[in-house]
Amino acid sequence: MIARNTILRRLAAFVCAAAALASTHAVAAYPDKPVRLVVPFAPGGGTDLIARTLAVGMGKELGQQVIIDNKPGAGTIIGTDSVAKSPADGYSIVIATFAHAINPSLMPKLPFAADKAFAPIILVGKSPLVLAANPQVPVHNLQELIGYAKANPGKLNVGIPGNGTLGHITSELVQRELGVSMTNVPYRGTALVANDLLGGQLDLAMDFMPSYVPLVREGKIRALAVTTTQRSKDLPDVKTVQESGFRGFEATAWYALAAPAGTPNDVIEKLNADANAFLKSPKGQEVITNLSMQAVGGPPADLKAFIASELQKWGPVVKDANISM
Repeated sequence: MIARNTILRRLAAFVCAAAALASTHAVAAYPDKPVRLVVPFAPGGGTDLIARTLAVGMGKELGQQVIIDNKPGAGTIIGTDSVAKSPADGYSIVIATFAHAINPSLMPKLPFAADKAFAPIILVGKSPLVLAANPQVPVHNLQELIGYAKANPGKLNVGIPGNGTLGHITSELVQRELGVSMTNVPYRGTALVANDLLGGQLDLAMDFMPSYVPLVREGKIRALAVTTTQRSKDLPDVKTVQESGFRGFEATAWYALAAPAGTPNDVIEKLNADANAFLKSPKGQEVITNLSMQAVGGPPADLKAFIASELQKWGPVVKDANISM
C-alpha cells in the first residue's frame, strides 16, 4: 500500500509538471492572434512612421499581424496609459519616446508609474537633435555662440517644436551648460520652426534633425552642433556638443517598445528577439538610416537601465527651468 506522503508528493509533482506544460504551450503558441502596437501620437509623424515600419518587420518575424493603434493626446499619456492598463499577455505594446522619461517631471500626477507600469522590450534607436542657426547670425560653432550671446544678452531667440518637447528641454539644458540665456519660441511642429528659421524670424532652432539636413547641405542654414555623443553620419562635419567642450552632454530622441508590467518573460524575450532581427535586417537598416537614426537593439535589461537614467537626468532640468504642462 502506497504511503499517504508518497501519494501527496506524486500529486504535487504532477500538478507542477502540468502547470509547466501549460505555460510552455502558452508561450509556444504566442502569438496566436494579432498584436496591437499603440502609437501615442497622431498618424503621419516620425514616431508613427517608425512604428509602422516596425509593425511590418516584426509581423513577419512573429508570424502574426502587428496592428497600429494611434492614440494621441495629453503628451502621449492617453495612449501609454491604455497599454499600462491592458492585459499583460504580450498582445498590447506601446512605442515609448523621450516623453516617457519627461512626463513624470512635467506632470507629477500621472495615471501610471513610468518606472513600474511597464516591462521593457527593446531600445529601437536614437536620433540627434540639431542646434541650427540662420546664416545672418554671425556664429559658426558653440564657442562663437557663447561669445555672441554674452555680448548681446537677451537678443537671441530659439525656435522649438512646442512646450515640453525634447527640443524645448534640450534648449534649456544647452543654455544651462553654455551659461547663456536665450528666448525659447514654441511652435506647433517642426515644419513651422524650420520655415521661420529660413525666413529670418528665428535666430536659432533646436529641433529634430531630419528636416534640417537638406537645408544645411544646401547652405540655407548653418548647423552649430548635434546633441548625440557621436557625430551624425548625415552631417559628419558638425561637431557634437560634447566635442565642443561640454563633456558628458547627450540629449537624444529615442524610440523603444514596452509591454504592461507582468508580461511573461518568455513573451518579452520573443518580442525582443524579433525586433532585434528586424533592426539587423537590410530593410531595418535602410529605414533607420533614412530617418537619421542610429539603431540600438540589445536586451530588455539595457532598455530598463536606459529609461532609469533618462528619468534621473531630466527631472532636475525641468525643475531648474520651471517647465510645466
